[in-house]
Amino acid sequence: MNDPIIQGDPYYLALSLTIMCFASYTMLNMVDQAQPRERTDSLNWTTGGAAVFGLGIWTMHVVSLLASDYRIIIDWNILLILIVCGIIIYLALLVLRKRELSGGRLLFSAALMAIGATMLHYMSMLSDSVIRFHMNWLMYGFSFMASFAGAYLALYWLEKKRPAKYKLKGSLALGLSNMLMHQLGLHALTLEYSDILSTEQMNDYLFLLAFMLGVSTLIILSFSLTTWIAANRYSQINERYRLLVENSLDTIALISEGKWEFINRAGLTMFEALSECDIIGTCIYRRLDESCHLEMAAWLKAGHISGQVKPIELLWHSMKGKPLYTEIVRASATFSGRQIEQFIIRDISERKKNEELLINSEKLYVAGQLAAGIAHEIRNPLTSLKGFLQLIASGRTDNGHFYDIMKSELVRIESIVSELLMLSKPQVYDFSCRDVRQMMAETLTLLETQANLHNVIIDYRSDDQPLWVMGVENQLKQVFINVLKNAIEAMPDGGVVAVDMSLDESEAIGIRIQDEGSGISKEQLSTLGQPFYTTKDKGTGLGLMVTYKIIDNHQGRITVESEMGVGTIFRIRLPYKKHSKST
Repeated sequence: MNDPIIQGDPYYLALSLTIMCFASYTMLNMVDQAQPRERTDSLNWTTGGAAVFGLGIWTMHVVSLLASDYRIIIDWNILLILIVCGIIIYLALLVLRKRELSGGRLLFSAALMAIGATMLHYMSMLSDSVIRFHMNWLMYGFSFMASFAGAYLALYWLEKKRPAKYKLKGSLALGLSNMLMHQLGLHALTLEYSDILSTEQMNDYLFLLAFMLGVSTLIILSFSLTTWIAANRYSQINERYRLLVENSLDTIALISEGKWEFINRAGLTMFEALSECDIIGTCIYRRLDESCHLEMAAWLKAGHISGQVKPIELLWHSMKGKPLYTEIVRASATFSGRQIEQFIIRDISERKKNEELLINSEKLYVAGQLAAGIAHEIRNPLTSLKGFLQLIASGRTDNGHFYDIMKSELVRIESIVSELLMLSKPQVYDFSCRDVRQMMAETLTLLETQANLHNVIIDYRSDDQPLWVMGVENQLKQVFINVLKNAIEAMPDGGVVAVDMSLDESEAIGIRIQDEGSGISKEQLSTLGQPFYTTKDKGTGLGLMVTYKIIDNHQGRITVESEMGVGTIFRIRLPYKKHSKST
């Protein structure tokens, strides 16, 4: 018997094909919505897609049977078959989401979808009324392959992430292939029933069928409407973010496995690229200056370990070789199952130029201020020396007592030059481990005479344990001399200078020098340490500047507190060096 392959009323067949294509399009839309979302939302969309596709296959099957000579079976077993089919389709969509799997992912997912579709078709035709059936396994194989081919094409086009026309093509492929599977299945399965369908049974079947078809259609339409609303909203959000990214003044880029994957218009302009093809897919190190390669690699590695990294400044080169000084902020994320880095790159070339101009301006200002101070400080003793030399040359007076004055002026010039050398380019010193207590004791011995002349008592207290520090002994003594001399000279009528030394809880040596002088005003405190600024009549203003410089070279810190009419406190902190040597 040569039956035609396509059986049934063409109107019913067209209706069933339309329902199947509509359900397939809805399912593909929901699966596409699930891809970029969070895990919970993604599973919800996947579940909905599996349910819609399963209902679509069953509805197509029932409407197609209306146009054939086969009996429509409506009982509670159909519900169980629908649930099993939905689970199989759900597993197929889960496999599709596992992008970390190998290239056989699409084949396995399509095979599961074909198994679910054919199972629902064949199992829903069997009932208790069937006493004998015959399966044409060759025809069954053709029906399975038809369903498998359509599923594979639909999933393949979905993976391309193309516009909606590819979803339309995929839904047509699923609809036509499953319609062909149904028609081939009618030829593959021959059934013999034990009874004849009565009019009363037919009415009951039709009533139940109408109810189930109505519910299925309502569910499919509800899911379709929900998907359309969600897709429309997602499209609006996507368009909003796209405008934000494309109109950003800073470069926004996506980098994966050391290659550019996306870059906005600002980035193309910054790198002077004619199109995305000049950048996308190329290695990021190609445009990065060679001196920054190791720094970039370490920065990327630190982000993978800790997850949080600070911004970094790097030098790039544009397509035309122009240097680009940039500041980069990054964030790690997962996109489509892959680790990806988002870069926000800000061009700071103009800021670098302005900073360089500002630094040069500051250097010129400091150099001018220093030159003016040197000229002022040295010109006075030079003027005196010039006058004395003129008097000596004239022979009009006894010049014996002039030599002592001239010698003191030369000593003053020498001290100014020596202190200036201390502030010049960094010099190499022999750092060694020394006990600060011993250095302070020797300094106090040197200043004991000067303290007695000013009626000053030095109250010295220190820890019993050695206070070791890595430093240059002569320089640290110079610091103590400068601070203690200032404290003594601040009390012309006498007083007490308190010196305390101890090791604090933070493993640092604290040195506290307090006098009972007249104090220093807030305005003067803010200028301490500046060159040639002094409150003393015969001071050079370089003593405290040298002091600050020495403490800084020893990785220490110095602070000053003062109250008018009460006195001044100098606090010096130096890093403690653990040492096995005992005193």
